[in-house]
Amino acid sequence: MITQDKTASPTQFYTWKNYRCAYEVDNPSHSTPEGIPLLLIHPIGVGLSRQFWQRFCREWYQQGRRNPIYNPDLLGCGESDMPHVAYTPSDWAEQLQHFLKKIVQKPVILVVKGALFPVAIELVQKEPNFITGLALSGPPAWAVITKKTPEWQDKLIWNLLDSPLGNAFYHYARGEKFLRNFSVRQLFDSTDAVDAEWINTLQKGAEKTANRYAVFSFLAGFWRKDYSQAIASIKQPTLVVVGETASSISQEGKQEKPDERLADYLACLQNGRGVKIPGRNVLPYESTAEFVRAIAPFINENLR
Repeated sequence: MITQDKTASPTQFYTWKNYRCAYEVDNPSHSTPEGIPLLLIHPIGVGLSRQFWQRFCREWYQQGRRNPIYNPDLLGCGESDMPHVAYTPSDWAEQLQHFLKKIVQKPVILVVKGALFPVAIELVQKEPNFITGLALSGPPAWAVITKKTPEWQDKLIWNLLDSPLGNAFYHYARGEKFLRNFSVRQLFDSTDAVDAEWINTLQKGAEKTANRYAVFSFLAGFWRKDYSQAIASIKQPTLVVVGETASSISQEGKQEKPDERLADYLACLQNGRGVKIPGRNVLPYESTAEFVRAIAPFINENLR
């Protein structure tokens, strides 16, 4: 059995637009990497960063996979710089475009968590030849990913959050009580799965309070627009993985059932397939082994 030696994956840095951006490259221990690289796109939230994927990386290699894994921190998160700006999916896609061309320098399969799917969509549009396929973990409800919010509304919410009141909210949201309650209500299928590792990782990630600008950008809805045509234009093979108890935080998607979400995506994608696995909304963390088993055959089929 191959195990992952985390000491072999130190934080590395590159410069994009004069910002210092962090990433790590994971490889199987005591073995030569094989297969197409994976590029992971982490979710945005209080204290979230590339650390979200650590369980996935360990499990990937423990199940005998040997693909190199590129795991970057998006700007505003983790160990990357955190400028005081309103971030959009296009900004993060441009960062990853630079990362692909300057650091990875070869085609990848994107593994994308949740509502960061718009970043992947924008990246596919910018660099289609670098993207061999996409594996989506719990993408947004169809009613959410196909509804544009007014620009004035996004800016209004951003301005309300980027204020002393918003700063006070962020400090409150870093606390264990809020993080645990939110995770139980909105993210995990099992209360027991909201463990110390999850809470500690979020609290450590939220120690840098400038992380709030990425979180506020997400909450303001700068990622919310009608992506239906862009999704339909994706030619690359795309695997949609949905939790058996998947839910939506947004009001528009509250009534949607997991089977309906899967069907809507597959009806739009040119080259899509879908699967349901146990879990709710954080499948790479809550249902790690099942998630790896779900996407591994898809990855193997798209080797180059």
